[in-house]
Amino acid sequence: PSDGPDLSMYRRHAKRRREAPDHALPASSKAPVMTTTTHDGPGGAFSSSSSSGGAAGASSSSSSAAAFYAPPPRRLHFFVRATDSKTIAIHAAADDTVAAVLAHLADCGYGRDLRLLYAGRQLQPEATVASLGLAPDSTLQLAARLRSTPHPKAWQLASHIAATAASGDAGTDSAHTLDDLVKEYIACCDPGSQHNRNDRRAKGDTGSTDRHAEDYLDIFLQSGAAIALVRLYLSDFSFSRSYAERAIRCFLSTDPATLPPNVMLVTAPVLLEFCRLLALTAGNKDSLYKSCRYTLASVLCLPLSVLGASKSPTKVIEQVLPFAREIVELVLNGLGSETMLVPRTDLEELSNFFKVLRQQVLLWMPDGSMPKNMYSRECKRTDTWVWELHEMSMNLLKRVDECLKRLEMDLSSLSSDTRGVIENQPIWVTRLHILAILTELDFISGIFEDVAHNLRFVLLAHKAPLNALVRCSKRNEHLHWLKKHKDLLCFEARRNLVLMLFSEGKDDYGELHEMLIDRSRLLDESFEYITQAKPSELHSGLFMEFKNEEATGPGVLREWFCMVSQALFSPQQVLFLPCPNDQRRFYLNGRRVIGLALMHKVQVGIVLDRTLFLYLAGRSITLEDISAADPFTYASCKRILEMGAAEIDDLTLTFSRDVHTLGSRKTIELCKGGQDISVNISNREHYIDLLIKNIFVDSISDQLANFAKGFGDILANPKLREVFFGCLDLEDFDRMLGGSNNTINLKDWRSHTQ
Repeated sequence: PSDGPDLSMYRRHAKRRREAPDHALPASSKAPVMTTTTHDGPGGAFSSSSSSGGAAGASSSSSSAAAFYAPPPRRLHFFVRATDSKTIAIHAAADDTVAAVLAHLADCGYGRDLRLLYAGRQLQPEATVASLGLAPDSTLQLAARLRSTPHPKAWQLASHIAATAASGDAGTDSAHTLDDLVKEYIACCDPGSQHNRNDRRAKGDTGSTDRHAEDYLDIFLQSGAAIALVRLYLSDFSFSRSYAERAIRCFLSTDPATLPPNVMLVTAPVLLEFCRLLALTAGNKDSLYKSCRYTLASVLCLPLSVLGASKSPTKVIEQVLPFAREIVELVLNGLGSETMLVPRTDLEELSNFFKVLRQQVLLWMPDGSMPKNMYSRECKRTDTWVWELHEMSMNLLKRVDECLKRLEMDLSSLSSDTRGVIENQPIWVTRLHILAILTELDFISGIFEDVAHNLRFVLLAHKAPLNALVRCSKRNEHLHWLKKHKDLLCFEARRNLVLMLFSEGKDDYGELHEMLIDRSRLLDESFEYITQAKPSELHSGLFMEFKNEEATGPGVLREWFCMVSQALFSPQQVLFLPCPNDQRRFYLNGRRVIGLALMHKVQVGIVLDRTLFLYLAGRSITLEDISAADPFTYASCKRILEMGAAEIDDLTLTFSRDVHTLGSRKTIELCKGGQDISVNISNREHYIDLLIKNIFVDSISDQLANFAKGFGDILANPKLREVFFGCLDLEDFDRMLGGSNNTINLKDWRSHTQ
């Protein structure tokens, strides 16, 4: 008999589509006392999971009194023709029921929803073997139970997969086609497949079913195919094990031909079942289990992935949490090692599982972070998962704190010159996964208030290694959460943080956007090249040369940037207005040119006004912010704030302003009905706020939107435009774009001239 692990206790309960099951085992029925032997193929006998047979088995399934007084039941011998065409010899007690025989066959891997036929009639589950009146060596037929289902072919194929896997467990070679059968089943899951289109045409149904793939995969689980494949994977026969692994890995495939994308979205329940069974039997060190867990995490993070529409958020969390706990332990072990290294796949799984957990928690509690008493161990009424997730997060944060302390010690041993070029130190590049873990903790901090507080404390205590890690980081838009902590970052770190939002560009000149410019038509030809190019073409980088000149390279590109910027922002250009107090500062825009200059790290001697910078950062513009852009309006508003009530009333101001355009006068209301609302000492602050907003935002909204779009075109993700400016102070932006007070930064120029 097979001595492999018994998976019957872990079997997934089948969902019933009817009010009650057709074949229910009565409470008084006894467990089967039988042995089975397959007559086709070598060896491979099945053994009962309830008893080893004989009188001892009978006594274990009845009351102690009955066992003492009743004689051993009579043994009967008969055959069962299984769904896989194998003939099974069964020895059973006379008082065993048909339901008990079916349960025994199900434990042997033949599926749960089966029925027995004899002489053309279906046997009732509650009937005893003795009452059937079987002739010696009779043969019963095992068949799938007739179901009220729109997918009979799915049941047939899934049952065939389960039966084939069960026969392979006996050491036969019949399971070598399992992977092909599973691929065929997955293809049937796709409502757009040629097979299903032909079926629908035959039935006159031209529409598609939204739940088609979900229904098919649910049938796959109910048929017992998943547990049969895992049982085969645990086989002592290496070839049987390989057959099962190949079949299971069909659900892990990234090849659309094997696993169509619309089917992949709904594979989470199947993957969860494989993970659960493999973890209980093969263990969490098993390579197939690790692959299933990794794929489960990836699928759960897909935008339209489903884990069962009927499941509550807490149910999903409870199912996912054990796998997240495993990954957290692996990450903790890696961080605690001498090298502090963590495998990339572990980081990906951590990110994916934490993302799923956070999404489900927000569905469960959409109003914000949890009160602290909800995740305290002392709170007995709280679900266990709440404090478990909190404890995992705090353990990760403590381990990261220890790593940052070690990095701080490494920094202190470096010379000041070496610390200045930390970006060139390879050892720091291998520590960037610490930032990735901090990113995950920031996501979780939206759930637990004390995690957010402790995260801030850890970052504050280790500013030096934090800055070093940010300076060494490459293109990674996920670090924009550090905008909340930009006060802890130095200028170099903040600059690298925003430069990572640009595309990396290409070194190969063949991939660059080429420009040939005539100096005499500088603006016209430059704008033609820049404005007509697709954003993706500009992301690759620029290569330019002037007509009739041989010079090329970064130095020429920088010269072109400076010439275009100076000409573009010249007072003679009616589109751009310099600020009265700083002729280098402008509050209207140059669209893509500024973004390209920042992307190529060129200082063009031009800086933007604070009002434009604040608009781009999504911040409100205050009175002090307009002092340089419009000194007259600034002075007028300051006087209003200093006036008394009578003086303000004498001005007879209303919530409106007059605009003179081309000799005509137009009145603009600052709010609805503004002409009829008088400005007084109580509402003057509100009046000034609306006046500033109208002058610096509303009146030039088209131009501002035009600039924002042009700048966003240069970013790798245009939606992160506010993040870009939010990570910087105006002084940072000035240093990046304008350099020193000189029009051209000579040091920067020389370093990029060939």
